[in-house]
Amino acid sequence: MIEFENLLQDADNDLVKQAQKDGGKCIGYTCYHMPEVLLNVDNCFSVRIRAPRSTSIDIATYYMSNYTCEFARSLLERGIEGGYQFLDGIAGVDACSAMNRCYEHMEILKINDKKDFFVTHCDIPYKVEDYTVEAMTTQMRLRLLDVLKEKCGADTSDKALLKAVEEHNKMCKVMTEIGDLRKEENPPITGYEYHVLCLVSYCCPTSLILPKLEETLAEIKKRKPDKEPWYRARVAVVGSEIDDLDFTRLLEDSGAFVVADRYCYGSKPGREEIKIDKKKDILTQIVLHYMRTSECARYMSEEKITQRRDTADFLAKEYKADGIIFEQMKFCDFWAFERPLASHILQEEYGWPVLSIDRPYNVRGSGQLRTRFQAFVEALEIKRIQKGKGGSAA
Repeated sequence: MIEFENLLQDADNDLVKQAQKDGGKCIGYTCYHMPEVLLNVDNCFSVRIRAPRSTSIDIATYYMSNYTCEFARSLLERGIEGGYQFLDGIAGVDACSAMNRCYEHMEILKINDKKDFFVTHCDIPYKVEDYTVEAMTTQMRLRLLDVLKEKCGADTSDKALLKAVEEHNKMCKVMTEIGDLRKEENPPITGYEYHVLCLVSYCCPTSLILPKLEETLAEIKKRKPDKEPWYRARVAVVGSEIDDLDFTRLLEDSGAFVVADRYCYGSKPGREEIKIDKKKDILTQIVLHYMRTSECARYMSEEKITQRRDTADFLAKEYKADGIIFEQMKFCDFWAFERPLASHILQEEYGWPVLSIDRPYNVRGSGQLRTRFQAFVEALEIKRIQKGKGGSAA
């Protein structure tokens, strides 16, 4: 775990350096709408970019205003500081205005001085229909794969895509097996530990981190947890982007156990195997997988809104959660609309205790959040005790 935590201290970690030394081309991205598996084709490898240990974001705020999400501003600040000089390219998507502005400023301000460095953008639909799948597939061919072929010399053939999918599925299988251990009443892994493992799976070259994760899975299976569970309540976390380990640490220090991570940069979605029929178009199937499994609030059709609520309900039940924490980063446009109504419906119509919060990009040791976490855990604990005694759980 110490090795994994060290890999998350900087975006340009040791495994990224090793892969580039071996001739790999590093492509940064931020969003699930950009199919991760396509960035790992042939000699390319993906890194989901972060801004760990961010402090001041004053310069980025000057360019983007203080009413845009801190995640986008933190990334721009880190780029201006020179923190993304290692990237060979950035694969962006037209997902939200804040990230669009971040990508544009990175390009305009020339945050990377490599000769062949590129920033490419892909348009993203608002719903899943036959024509939007076709449009998205065209985007990925013209604005991603063709660019990788031109700039990085990557092989983007169907054979190369299938190989990338195969390696991706191996990663997903390991991460799913580790994550499913959280279903146990007395699991051999904490939510914080899983958060670390999940992040390194996104932020390191798959070929290099996969053997380490396989070894970790074998080690975890041999663990013997204490006789009594260490937590006071089990919670599912739902919502916008979380790559801040302090968020999970603060939550679990308050007595909660994060059993499901249905948020951006989490494993639900993100670590599901991609099923491929070799008789059909490979790229279309990959695109369709990401569109169908995406839980992003950008998708505004009624069926997608219902899907997000049903997914939160299903995961909370599947992982035996006592309650749900619905979180949103401050000034996140899409989740700011989603969170208030969805958290209310999950409580009133689905019957879940819900804590609804907005938060900064880096929570650090937020006293306010700690207090709210502790109060929610205490309420869940009392509810469970009352239910166990046969009393009212209301």
